[in-house]
Amino acid sequence: MTTTPFRIEVPDAALADLRERLERTRWPTDLMPGAGWTYGTNNAYLKELCAYWADGFDWRAQEAALNRHDHYLREVDGFRLHYIHAPGQGPDPFPLVFTHGWPSTFYDFDKLIGPLADPGAHGGNPADAFDVVVPSMPGYAFSERPTVTGYGPARIAELWDRLMTDMGHARYGAHGGDWGGLVTGLIGWKYPERVVGIHRLVGGIPRLQPKPGETADERQIRLADGGGYGHIQSTRPQTLAYGLTDSPAGLAGWIVEKWHAWSDCGGEIESRFTKDELLTTISLYWFTETIYSSTCLYHENAHNSVNRIAGRIEVPSGYAVCRWLRQTRDELAEESNLVHWTEFDRGAHFSAFEEPELLAEDIRKFFRPLR
Repeated sequence: MTTTPFRIEVPDAALADLRERLERTRWPTDLMPGAGWTYGTNNAYLKELCAYWADGFDWRAQEAALNRHDHYLREVDGFRLHYIHAPGQGPDPFPLVFTHGWPSTFYDFDKLIGPLADPGAHGGNPADAFDVVVPSMPGYAFSERPTVTGYGPARIAELWDRLMTDMGHARYGAHGGDWGGLVTGLIGWKYPERVVGIHRLVGGIPRLQPKPGETADERQIRLADGGGYGHIQSTRPQTLAYGLTDSPAGLAGWIVEKWHAWSDCGGEIESRFTKDELLTTISLYWFTETIYSSTCLYHENAHNSVNRIAGRIEVPSGYAVCRWLRQTRDELAEESNLVHWTEFDRGAHFSAFEEPELLAEDIRKFFRPLR
């Protein structure tokens, strides 16, 4: 196996190209100026965001902030993975692998890495320290882009287990939400001899919340509203990729709509995320040209049953529960060995960014008896 330190260094030419493309954006006519986000990404807000991306956003500052972590590239089972490794600062750090979702990157956990790896430096107990490993999923950010089929959630779980064992961890835990929740569940189901417990963030997408008394037709209509992205990414991701790879404004519009719809922002996206935070995520997709490869995960999952968890997860399972939960506690208890359940009264799909203190404390609490 080959492991090399890695630094994020976007060429100056790529920054200049981005600025030029943003300045030449051909904007659609705002046919419904009073509709807000009802028809999709709000026109006025996206223009404001892209104007800042072109003339105010300091990528070099964000790049330096990302590089404060230790990044690596490593060959795992013949596949090149990018990951952050933050060695735990405490008497007995416990290994913990994190998995992000879509439209996210490793950057989602930026606010968790320090407090979990070095709790003593963040007002916590050094005995709670984790040896934090945050990989980029295949086709995301700086990990290799798959050129063959088969890189769905089950394959990612396999790669994560091999990464952790290659790093010398005979026992470890896992955390994730969104796609990361499925990957984390598969890790617990497939590798119970090494995985001592899994912690998952669940809920956080308002349209998925069951409505009392609604008919099957009403539920189908409600679930379809806002779900079109998933259908096209599961069926024709390449068709979508041409426009999103060529147009930074198009890419921003595609991604920011989800950060607006899936966060606990009350309709005001910047009540939860700064422009710099939003654009750092979008820029990671743009500079690595990974929007197509990231959406292929939907196609892989939809077309291969190997990505399903085909039995009960017996390792201890913990849930950090946001509002708008699709499944009930009883349903999740049937699927897993539920030993920990915490309901958050704030935060949503992006809680690692929205409420990092809440999530960090819940992760510590779940894993304390399992170390």
